[in-house]
Amino acid sequence: MKITRRHILATITAAAVLGASAAVQAADTVRIGLPTKTYWPTTIAETAVRQKLFEKEGIAAELTIYRGGAETFEAMAAGAADVILDATSLVSAGRKKGVNSKVLASAATGYYGWQLMTLSKSTLGVKDLVGRKVAITSAGSGSDLLALWTQQDKKIEFTRVPVGGGGLVPNLLAGNVDAAVVYSPLSFQILKSGEARTILDFSKEVPPNLAAGWIALDKYVQDKPQMVQKTLNALYGALMFMRANKDASVKLITELYEIPAEIAALEYEHTIMKLETDGSMEGAKIPEQLQLALDMAKAGGMKDLGPAAEIISTQFKPVPTRP
Repeated sequence: MKITRRHILATITAAAVLGASAAVQAADTVRIGLPTKTYWPTTIAETAVRQKLFEKEGIAAELTIYRGGAETFEAMAAGAADVILDATSLVSAGRKKGVNSKVLASAATGYYGWQLMTLSKSTLGVKDLVGRKVAITSAGSGSDLLALWTQQDKKIEFTRVPVGGGGLVPNLLAGNVDAAVVYSPLSFQILKSGEARTILDFSKEVPPNLAAGWIALDKYVQDKPQMVQKTLNALYGALMFMRANKDASVKLITELYEIPAEIAALEYEHTIMKLETDGSMEGAKIPEQLQLALDMAKAGGMKDLGPAAEIISTQFKPVPTRP
């Protein structure tokens, strides 16, 4: 996995185009980039909006959902997003390419709900994927990272096929690919329906590491530290609200993603309740957990990554906003 020259050139071009719009952006509005629609960061951000937590912090929020983690990171680099949720390894890779950002708050130390899946009627196991097609959201995304990790850990080679977040399940069910790296609650949904089965559960197989965090460019942090603090307060306030209000949270997940309540309940129990509640990057285990994430990315083929210490910011500690 790598951030290609094409990506960087596209980023630079986009930054120039978007410069004018950024200049007229409202000073009290934070633009939050989210990797895909049916994914827990979107649930958290939507909860913050619906509970008016950004308003309580005296700011407004614009949520933008992208097709994957790599696209989200590029959007931040181009100036189209201020604060994003993304894979921590992208921060290290980007820094080596001149995209200077840091991890501001820890979010997840595992790939909760992420599963490598095939059709239920398929007899394929992980080892049988040699030479076959495996769907991911996009190159450089969390799903790509897990696909690369699988190849490295199981010592097999297969073709990674980027289909976008919305294309994972349709392409798997249509038989266009042999397997797919599916995130929750989609994984729970097609497992429960009997349409697909799990051949590798990443939440159990991948060692705990600081897989995802809330991220911003160094310049944005330097220019608007109060906006960053307020944004993190609202996001972690949303998480705490969800933890304390199961019924309301399950109902929201059901509405947002148009899934049955029982699937939303699985997402709540197996994903939302496992997210990091503190968010602080000052913990004694943070450097080790982050380095494990980078080592895992290297093992999967990602090159030219710096040490974890380069991408840790201890400037902020979320103070959850109360509804």
